Amino acid sequence: MFSSKFGWDFLVDGWVSPYSSVNNLLRRLSRRTGSEATKRSYLGVVRRFCCYVGMGPDELLKLEREQLESLVQSYCDKFNNPNYSRKYANNVLRILKSFFEANGLRLNVEGYYLPTRYRKRPEYIPTKNEVYDMADNAGSLRNRAIILTLFSTGLRVSTLIALTYGDVKEELEKGYPIVKIPVYPEMKKRIPEACKGNISYFTFTCREAVKAIKLYLEERKRKYGDIEPNQPLFHSEYNQITREQRKVKFMSIREVELIVKSSARKAGIKEWMYVTPHSLRKTYESILRSELIDGGRLDIKTQEFFMGHVLPGSQDAYYDKSKVEELRAEYARINFSRKIVENKFKLIELSLIKAFEGTGIDWKEALNEYVKLKGFT
Repeated sequence: MFSSKFGWDFLVDGWVSPYSSVNNLLRRLSRRTGSEATKRSYLGVVRRFCCYVGMGPDELLKLEREQLESLVQSYCDKFNNPNYSRKYANNVLRILKSFFEANGLRLNVEGYYLPTRYRKRPEYIPTKNEVYDMADNAGSLRNRAIILTLFSTGLRVSTLIALTYGDVKEELEKGYPIVKIPVYPEMKKRIPEACKGNISYFTFTCREAVKAIKLYLEERKRKYGDIEPNQPLFHSEYNQITREQRKVKFMSIREVELIVKSSARKAGIKEWMYVTPHSLRKTYESILRSELIDGGRLDIKTQEFFMGHVLPGSQDAYYDKSKVEELRAEYARINFSRKIVENKFKLIELSLIKAFEGTGIDWKEALNEYVKLKGFT
């Protein structure tokens, strides 16, 4: 009898399994993605199915095709009810079919109908002002920085928790008001779900988020001491471990979900229970699509790049991702401010930067001289 007391990792040691059928699946996955998160997801489904039928993965292949089809169909039918999403039922079915296909068996099993724009779980996407209210009610400097970083970068939660201090250290120390946030495949070594699709890109944090991050890091240094580059940018505050352990422990996705939901509730958002970290990514996307502070619109390719999406066709290969400062200037035009007057000053600043571009003159010094000349001081 295949025991349910073992986790999915019982099936493997790295990318090798004592079960030949699982090895066949692992070879297929390594050829396609090589993703640890995908491996974990697939093996979790296979393990639960084995527990359901009470047989090991290699034993399953000894059954007749019709018997396997009946078992897979009945197992997936368990999830075709109001307690589960139909997307989940279809995902389980897809994974099981992939497992058997990797072992030379194509099963004829029916999937589940998904209506257009089907969504099992309700979702509420907060407005910009509601996000700032959430940040104001986040409960700590760390939580405030997390809310504003999610909001102004559009990062997926798994990517956010995989960030290290070293990812932002240089630009923070140089005093950049808008800080570059890199996303890269090596993050998966820390959090397997980070850097979806192994797509490297970068985005930026708005000024409010940068201020929040700096305040949080200053407090953290006073509390825990110096921060090493390889330590999490946002470390766990789990109080059942020592302070030294907390310094190096990456947050869990669940921790961030609770922070976002709690902040939404305290901010007085009626639908707070439907606000998730991914909701803030959608708020970010809506701001990218909106009018900029100078009245223009962000190029659609730049919008997609800042979202971490691959541009269609050959567009991605020709999109210039190397001009970081040009993209930083584009990002600076996005309307993240909570007050109109802040946008006006940003617009003046952008105009001065453009006016003095290539002259070698610091626009701030030139502005100070002008103020003195006019006798405003």
